[in-house]
Amino acid sequence: MIDLRGLARLAAEHADDLDLPVEPLRVGDREIDTDARPAIMGVVNLSRDSSYRESVATSHDTAVRKGRVQAAQGADLVDVGAESSNGTSARVDAEGQVATLVPVVRALAEAGVAVSVESYEPPVVAACLEAGATVLNLTGSAEDAAMFDLAAAHGASVVLCHILGTHARDLDGSDVDPDPFPAMLDSFARRIDDARSRGVRGVAIDPGLGFGFRLGDQRARVRHQSSVLLASFRLRRLGVPVCHSLPHSFELFEDQFRTAEGMFAVLAHLGGTGLYRTHEVPQVVAVLDALRELEV
Repeated sequence: MIDLRGLARLAAEHADDLDLPVEPLRVGDREIDTDARPAIMGVVNLSRDSSYRESVATSHDTAVRKGRVQAAQGADLVDVGAESSNGTSARVDAEGQVATLVPVVRALAEAGVAVSVESYEPPVVAACLEAGATVLNLTGSAEDAAMFDLAAAHGASVVLCHILGTHARDLDGSDVDPDPFPAMLDSFARRIDDARSRGVRGVAIDPGLGFGFRLGDQRARVRHQSSVLLASFRLRRLGVPVCHSLPHSFELFEDQFRTAEGMFAVLAHLGGTGLYRTHEVPQVVAVLDALRELEV
């Protein structure tokens, strides 16, 4: 159970990390102080295999409309991807991803919508950055050097996901650690240094809670996700904003699953998150606005 005593113990145990500053989030020409106002990343999935059906776009026009609507609802950027991260879903080769993504990225960028591209394939990233994407949501780690060089060449920011493997679909649950923070701090620090050395100016870090953790017991999975959300302020010592892809936990919420991301946004807020990746933009915007207005 989450209660004030447990939260107080967590804060006391890692008190030195609570108020450490992080740099602004760079989105194109903008800089967002995510401690003053959290940033919102909407989601448009161009793969029909994506599990969150409400985010799936079945055509170019639908994808562009969804992206523009999310921007109007308060998304600071819209994340697009053409391959589901589910391990059992159909693979989409780089050529197929480029054909699907580039027209959508270009149309959204021309409409003034900041676009993030989710990929681990250098040819896909190169084509999307050329088309106007300003953020790379890097869901792999095997091609860091090429990815960082591409981001630097296009002035794009990078969201580094904590992926122990070549990409998210490689994960089998063996990466679950009761206390993943020491490993994350070490891995992220090395990757941030590498990105900086290659000229990447904007970096955020994502513990990757939307990937892996196939524990069999799905309630154990969401308990792990919740504990990481609440303790994410431990990553602030790296000096960059923390991003979370908010869970939606069908197991806990069942037919009310669309309310889940709002609840997990509260936990992420308590954990010092700066960038929220969500399928439910207006709901999460409203929740975070309320949290900023209210006081203890």
